Amino acid sequence: MKTCSCKAAHEAGCEAPAAPGRRKFLATAVATGAAGMIGLSARSANAAPPPPGDKKFMEEATRLAIESVEKGWGGPFGAVIVKDGEIIGRGQNRVLLTGIPVFHAEVTAIMDASARLNPKALLGSDYGAGTILEMIPREQGSPDPVPERARMLKGCSIYINGAPCPMCMSAIYWSRIDNVYFAASLKDTSAIGFDDAFQYEDFAKPWADRRIKVAENFERETGLKAYEAWMNKKDRHPY
Repeated sequence: MKTCSCKAAHEAGCEAPAAPGRRKFLATAVATGAAGMIGLSARSANAAPPPPGDKKFMEEATRLAIESVEKGWGGPFGAVIVKDGEIIGRGQNRVLLTGIPVFHAEVTAIMDASARLNPKALLGSDYGAGTILEMIPREQGSPDPVPERARMLKGCSIYINGAPCPMCMSAIYWSRIDNVYFAASLKDTSAIGFDDAFQYEDFAKPWADRRIKVAENFERETGLKAYEAWMNKKDRHPY
């Protein structure tokens, strides 16, 4: 899927149920993410601040956002992914253009970067080295119960002109992006009619207390069959 505004711009930048330890790890990640985003500038006491960002990358993310507005493609959101000082992925909101509610800037930037970093000749060939599915060891001190995972976008940073919504922040976690730089806050975003803050608040509540009705553990034994298939697969590839 193409996420750039034009060719010139593109070339220019160019297990069974989770173990208790894993449940604790995921719960901590969600709670930390929610607190950090709702508080806008709040950070974990043990977290090192991201390295200094580069203004030109935020300017490009903003350019993409403005283009989306001017062409009627979607909301005022743009994102770029940077690796080794170069833009490797661009994305902009195209919800109105496509009618697809998840066509957000961060998600499409991740798709663009992944396509660039994955040589097609290597995909599907035992997850060979040279793709983002190449396995790397977990970081020292990580609570991750899996000793190795796919590299994904480790070593990359993402620049977004506005605070990411929960969906996009989750996509960033799954992508293993190292640093997030966003300009406008959740409060700024809410002021123009895009209220993402309540979603972060909702995620911190028990399933039964959320705004969307959730049937927890519905036909659990049926669903677990897929988990068993994963755990029985000898060559499974954690990501």
